[in-house]
Amino acid sequence: MAAELAELLTIARDVLDAAAPRFVEGVGAPSAVDKGRGDFATELDLELERTLSQQLTERTGFEVHGEEFGGPQLATGTAWVLDPIDGTFNYSAGHPLSGMLLALVRDGEPVIGLTWLPGLNQRYAATVDGPVLLNGQPLPKLERGKLSDAMIGFGAFNIDGAGRIPGIFRFNLLGALSRLSGRVRMHGSTGIDLAYTASGVLGGAVVFGHHPWDNAAGVALVRAAGGVVTDLLGRDWTIESKSVLAAAPGVHEELLDMIGETVRADTAGRGPDAGSEER
Repeated sequence: MAAELAELLTIARDVLDAAAPRFVEGVGAPSAVDKGRGDFATELDLELERTLSQQLTERTGFEVHGEEFGGPQLATGTAWVLDPIDGTFNYSAGHPLSGMLLALVRDGEPVIGLTWLPGLNQRYAATVDGPVLLNGQPLPKLERGKLSDAMIGFGAFNIDGAGRIPGIFRFNLLGALSRLSGRVRMHGSTGIDLAYTASGVLGGAVVFGHHPWDNAAGVALVRAAGGVVTDLLGRDWTIESKSVLAAAPGVHEELLDMIGETVRADTAGRGPDAGSEER
């Protein structure tokens, strides 16, 4: 299996490398498709997903589930999961913090993860057993850390937002985190938050989104680096999880304790499992 995954990883790296110049060329592309609730896609999202999906399927025989066009179900079987442009708001604004995310998922578990950040000249890749490679060079495993020493990536929010994880709960969580870490970063890209957690730049990441194309690649990277990945309530992460809490050992436990305290203090019951589905 390891040899097969290594071969598939090489193919995936080649496919993303070939698409990187087009990704860079399109930085600043305006919104083309309104997806609702302030979400949109550019023409490059659509073009890149078509191109990458075709090449991956032709070269590996596995179908692709993409953000823009969907694809096979992911709980069983084997499929690629693709986000052609992660951090679309950043990308459309000309901000360099955006990238391409790709994972291979087998029976709901990501076994390969790639996060390509062309604007930063950074390419993160790993099979499930590691190591994580940055521009082809292996990175060390994550060491046990402390929240007080760590930078933490934090998902965006609107304090008035309703839905599955309401904005006021996210706001309260941010306040609690600021007391314990004081080094919170909002990159506007789940892929960056998780890749930087895998590489040790960040001590951890709090991700409110539930879409597999946002999360699967980064989950694979963090696991390959020896990090801990659950949902926000500490349950093992699966492709159907509604959030992600990823961190170095030690930091993850402290983050989970902090979230638990925030949930218990929220007498209105607005924690991670409240409300309806929302990105």
